[in-house]
Amino acid sequence: MSQTIRDDRGIIQALVGDGRPFLIFTGLCLVLSGAFALFISATGHFLPHDVQFLGITAEELCAINQCRIVHFMFHDRVSFGGALIATGSLYMWLAEFPLRRGKAWAWWLLLVTGILGFGSFLAYLSYGYLDTWHGVATFFLLPLFLIGLMRSYIELPKPAPIRALLRPSVSFSLKTSFGIGRACLLATAVGMVLGGLTIMIVGMTSVFVPQDLTFMGLAASDLHSINPRLVPLIAHDRAGFGGGIASCGLTVFFCVWCGKPSKSLWQVLCVAGLVGFATAIGIHPVVGYLSFSHLAPAIMGALVFLVGLLLCFKPMHANQQ
Repeated sequence: MSQTIRDDRGIIQALVGDGRPFLIFTGLCLVLSGAFALFISATGHFLPHDVQFLGITAEELCAINQCRIVHFMFHDRVSFGGALIATGSLYMWLAEFPLRRGKAWAWWLLLVTGILGFGSFLAYLSYGYLDTWHGVATFFLLPLFLIGLMRSYIELPKPAPIRALLRPSVSFSLKTSFGIGRACLLATAVGMVLGGLTIMIVGMTSVFVPQDLTFMGLAASDLHSINPRLVPLIAHDRAGFGGGIASCGLTVFFCVWCGKPSKSLWQVLCVAGLVGFATAIGIHPVVGYLSFSHLAPAIMGALVFLVGLLLCFKPMHANQQ
């Protein structure tokens, strides 16, 4: 006679498990949010709360100055969407691979980048615009993310110090093609962090760089004259985009630095890089924003990242997880 196996778990315990399902869900939500941002931008519409805040639709604003203002706003939002998809993909990889094996560095990386990513929401308030949709999404997603972190921390082998982030998975060397490839990936990630923080700070302060105003053919005072709420809305987009890029860059850096070389790591880096750079660079010719000085850092970063992926392809596929 077969014996019935009794399952005494509660529903919450079953759903939360070791915490990783909630972390994977967070990554999936980031991917879907990024895809939604791309969809809305592709259709040429603002979100309802944006329209309510501005008192004007994207179509109406597009009639001003050859639609340059709207195109500039969409260029930020598409880039932000790509950053969300890249970060979400990396989060799902972190939860499914290194965290599943009890790697403390993966847990700390999720915590640190989560603080930066969710914390960038506060930067949106510097110009007085509260994104209600983003606020509601954060309100519901953040607790799930924190529960996932707390539950997964319990499962980690102890001790699990933050200095685990400082230990590389393999020794760093520039004497091999693999070492040079890793260096290219790490250098790109550092550039993303610095670039993202710069964009976030600009978004919280001056909002625009000279190339932005040249593209729009307007001064900041002109934008204020058109609609006094335009600059706060654009500042919100810039701060969010910058925080997203910085968080993504930090995630890429430590995934490369701490992650065991593997087929899955190479694949997720490829996906993140392809989506992130394709959106950040590809939107510019679409809207006509072709300033060389503005595009050069992103193009250079994409090329260095591509070289890194190519040099790491064989070594990382040879090391199976």
